[in-house]
Formats: sequence, C-alpha cells, structure tokens
Amino acid sequence: SQSSHRILKQKVTCEASGKNLSNIPTDLSQNVTKLSLTNNKITLKDIDKEILRSFIKLTELYLNENMIIVLYNNSFCNLTKLVVLDISSNHISTVHKTAFAGLNQLSVLNLSYNMIIQLDSDIFTSLKSLTALNLQYNSLKYFHIKSPFKLIKIVLAGNPWTCSCDLLDLQIWLTASNVTMEYENNTICMFPNTKEKSSIKTAAIQPADCKIEQASLENTVTSTSAIKLKSSAFLTLPLPGKSWTFLAGVLGFVLSITLLIFMAARCPTWYHYLVSYSHHHLEENNSEMLEQELSADMSSFPTLLDTNNEDRITFEKTHTFVPVEDGFIEDKYIDSYVTEET
Repeated sequence: SQSSHRILKQKVTCEASGKNLSNIPTDLSQNVTKLSLTNNKITLKDIDKEILRSFIKLTELYLNENMIIVLYNNSFCNLTKLVVLDISSNHISTVHKTAFAGLNQLSVLNLSYNMIIQLDSDIFTSLKSLTALNLQYNSLKYFHIKSPFKLIKIVLAGNPWTCSCDLLDLQIWLTASNVTMEYENNTICMFPNTKEKSSIKTAAIQPADCKIEQASLENTVTSTSAIKLKSSAFLTLPLPGKSWTFLAGVLGFVLSITLLIFMAARCPTWYHYLVSYSHHHLEENNSEMLEQELSADMSSFPTLLDTNNEDRITFEKTHTFVPVEDGFIEDKYIDSYVTEET
C-alpha cells in the first residue's frame, strides 16, 4: 500500500557490525532509524552516550555482543523514538536506576546473557510502553516487583533463582498479572535443593512462613539493638524488671566517687606528715650543732654570758628556728670571729 511504501522509504538502516569498533562512529547519518553495532568493543561510556544523543530518529538499536560492563544513568536519554533496544551478550553486572530514562516508546528490551546480580522493577518504571523484557541467563537470584509494572512477555530462564521469601513478590506478580513467562518449565528454583525441579511460578513459598521469618528478623534486630544500648550506656533510666541492675550501677558509681574523695582528702595529710618529719629531723641536728657552737662561745666570753642570762635564753630561742638552708653560713661567721679574736 501507499502508506507502507512511505514507511519503508523513511526507514534508514546502518550496519556497522563486526568492525572492531571501540566507540560508536561519529560519521553516521543522523537520519538513521535502525543502527546495528553488533560484535564490536563498545563500552558505552560518556563519549558513546554523547554520540548517541544525535540519533534522535532511531527506532532500533542493537548493541549486543560488545564490552559493556555498566549501564550508567541516562545512557539513552535522547532516544525518545526508540522501540527496540538489544544489549544482550555483554558483561553487564550493574544497571543504574535511571539508565533507561527518556525511552518513552521503548517496547522491547533485551538484557539476556549478561552478569546482572541484582535488579528490581523500579529500574523500568520510566518505560511506560514496555511490553517484552528478556532477562534470561544472568545471575539473578530474585527480582523484586514493585507496582506499577505491566508486561505482556517476560523471559527469566537460566538464572540461579532462590525460592525463598525474597522471591515471593515475583511469584505473586507472575500469578496475578496477565504476563506470559516464556520457557516456564526451564525457569526453576536452583536453591534450596528440595525445590530444584519446581518452576518459580509454582514453587511452594508460603506467605505465612515469610511473615514469621520477618517477625523473627525484627526480634533479632531489636535484641541486638538492646544489647548495644546496654553496653554503650552505663547509667540510664531503669528498664522494667531490671531495677536491680540500675541500683547496682548507682552503688558502684557512688562508691567510686567516695573512694576518690577519700584519696584526695588523705593525700595532703600524708604529704604534710612527711614534710614535718623531715623538718624535725633536720631541726634536731641543727640544735646539737648550735649547742656545740654556743659552748665554744661561752668558753670564749664567760663574763658576757654570765651577766646576761636572759639574753642567752633569747639568743638560743631565736637560733633554734633558724631555717635549715642557711645554718652553715653561721658556722663560717663564728669561725672567722673566733680567729680574729685569737
């Protein structure tokens, strides 16, 4: 027909497969609608993202069999007319949350044969027109479904699915929605081994069991938090039923403070006692020395000392409390005086 012929005339195909390209070529026509870059060495980093922005008429993009490791945010943000995106058979392990932002008309997304470990439906929420998603042969153990998420077809075979509570929301979505899971018989539980031959859609995962597991996990977290709280706080408000531990803590604290106060009060006394002992010991020696010196003075000046006993007593009392450090100065003075008189 006339219309189909017009569509064919508008379709521009560019084939650049198997050319050992490290980057997307910059010399391609911006009118291209189908671009095939299969079997190259493209990594889809910043430079490639910038080049892709110019292909605003693209409806199909094939980047399969390249060397892409990470799908960064806004990798295809300008390709608003893109309908088919094939990024299969790369080395993708990480898909950033807004990697597919801007792909408003994307219908088919192929992420098969990669190394994706973790994924949830939030990554695809911007894809309002998505109908077919291929995730087969990755490393997915679970795939969380969050509403709204509508598909017609999904492929999940070849992943090491773990049929536990983490897979429950996927199982409920597969059963309740109108989505078709292709290769259902090959989409089986790899763990635990008891459910090895069960399809992930029909494997026995009891919601009640999951609620019990969740409650048990919450109790474990609460108990751990309580233990950490007790170990980190020495004095806290008493917990119900634990008043004896609080009392023991208070008594220990009070005894410690009392001991510190006692030590602080006693230490100055001991110090003064030692100083006093040293002072009296030195004073006693000084007294003996002074007595010897006074005897020598009395023999030299008998008349002076006999006629003035009160002065002698005053002299002895005055010299009894002479400081320790200048006692020897007086010895030198007396010796020199005796020498001069002689």
